[in-house]
Amino acid sequence: MTRLLDYVRQRQKRTGAEEVRVPAQGGGHAGLVHSELAAELPDEDLGEELADCLVLYEMGSKPRCEEVEFLELVQEAIDRIEEGQ
Repeated sequence: MTRLLDYVRQRQKRTGAEEVRVPAQGGGHAGLVHSELAAELPDEDLGEELADCLVLYEMGSKPRCEEVEFLELVQEAIDRIEEGQ
């Protein structure tokens, strides 16, 4: 599976963005991962705790393909934060 950062960079290149933008306050590694996920899912209200996105998510609230992609991206971001990558 493609790493989230690689996926975000590829998508941003297609849309013409030069680089991944991270807020000045950053929040360290977790802040960077959260920012990348927010850039990938701009229409989602992710909140501060990504695990809450999975716990509070209502299955069937999105079309199946969007649902699978959303859940995979959030889980991958959580894994990256826990691994420190």
